Amino acid sequence: FFGGTDGGGWVDTRCRRTNSTVFRWLRERCWGRGVAVDPSRDTFRTMTSLYSSMNPADSVNLSTKTHGAVFNLEYSPDGSVLTVACEQTEVLLFDPISSTHIKTLVEAHEDCVNNIRFLDNRLFATCSDDTTIALWDLRKLNSKVCTLHGHTSWVKNIEYDTNTRLLVTSGFDGNVITWDTNRFTEDGCPHKKFFHTRYLMRMRLTPDCSKMLISTSSGYLLILHNLDLTQSLEVGSYRILRARRTALSLDNVTSGSRVSGSPRNSSDSSQASNKLLSPSSQREGGSPRNSLEVLTPEIPGERDRGNCITSLQLHPKGWATLIRCSSNTDDQEWTCVYEFQEGTPVRAVSPRCSLKLTHYIEEANVGRGYIKELCFSPDGRLICSPYGYGIRLMAFDEQCSELVDCLPKESSCLKEIRSIYSHSDVVLTTKFSPTHCQLASGCLSGRVSLYQPKF
Repeated sequence: FFGGTDGGGWVDTRCRRTNSTVFRWLRERCWGRGVAVDPSRDTFRTMTSLYSSMNPADSVNLSTKTHGAVFNLEYSPDGSVLTVACEQTEVLLFDPISSTHIKTLVEAHEDCVNNIRFLDNRLFATCSDDTTIALWDLRKLNSKVCTLHGHTSWVKNIEYDTNTRLLVTSGFDGNVITWDTNRFTEDGCPHKKFFHTRYLMRMRLTPDCSKMLISTSSGYLLILHNLDLTQSLEVGSYRILRARRTALSLDNVTSGSRVSGSPRNSSDSSQASNKLLSPSSQREGGSPRNSLEVLTPEIPGERDRGNCITSLQLHPKGWATLIRCSSNTDDQEWTCVYEFQEGTPVRAVSPRCSLKLTHYIEEANVGRGYIKELCFSPDGRLICSPYGYGIRLMAFDEQCSELVDCLPKESSCLKEIRSIYSHSDVVLTTKFSPTHCQLASGCLSGRVSLYQPKF
């Protein structure tokens, strides 16, 4: 586009208009989503429309023997392997594309397998009620890479910090333990207790590993901000976690906790927050590492009653958290979405954000006493939740928009996109494929179903 008889340069005005249009389009796509542009956004919009057209006939039941209930499903990052955590000590591996069985890890543990987490496309970890964690390599499944010992009770979930390559586990002993996988051997790897709290149910890391969220059976949600897993927290008593929700007041709030919707005196806040922070975590002139916030998330219909947060998930872009909770009397179940409210701390030691309820829906109260694991789609537009003997696909609006494009002024009900009933027993867990237009579900009787729209 450069040239001219006088040797000077000129720019075609059409090029300017084109560039302006392109940059404006990119800027609009970025609006409300930070500086990164998601190149797969349009692809996932198409996939979302395909999910909404699925029928029960689109599901495939994977051929398995009786392995007890299916507690967890996990795809490898490249979507080539689907792993299944079973009640009766086994782990199943499938090719989700051809729907064929690859291998069964017989007696993978000595008790039921609760959770599976891939570290990369070949290494994955499993945890169990036998109090151990096992590392496996897809290239050599005849034996474990190593077994990790450190918990004293049932180990319920696993996370992985890709920045530090630390494996993070939590269990019903109340401990969150970090494992240095950079230095593992056949005998295990170095580990240390990072955090402890009573009534711990689930623990998750945000996608950028800047926060840790912990849910409890007493209805509290703990958020560790500005996370540093290389430091261990020495936190005192948690009287607030033992208090009844109906009796909470400013006098009950201790240990630097902030209860959703409850104001606090700023001087009290400063003193209490300092109690929550180990001396090594305080940094001069900046926000502290591992600052702790304790919330009682707003639950529709549960304002005056206790509840148990049984399932906890994070939006794939870190915008929100997704929980499933049941009332203490087990007569109601809810799925709720809470947006992270980012903002400048009032004080250097204050937590950076709290959570705001944006969407909710009441669930089918079927299979009381069992934890139902729900999930986000890879782009965060859809939620898949166990729903009785099937699954329910939900979105933030009828168009399956992204959360930041349809934030309501007041909390509103999630929109049901599709319900599919393909099991003969209560569904306990669901999972979207990270790479294909496919999702999986597992039920109490051990059946695994794959759902893939017909093109």
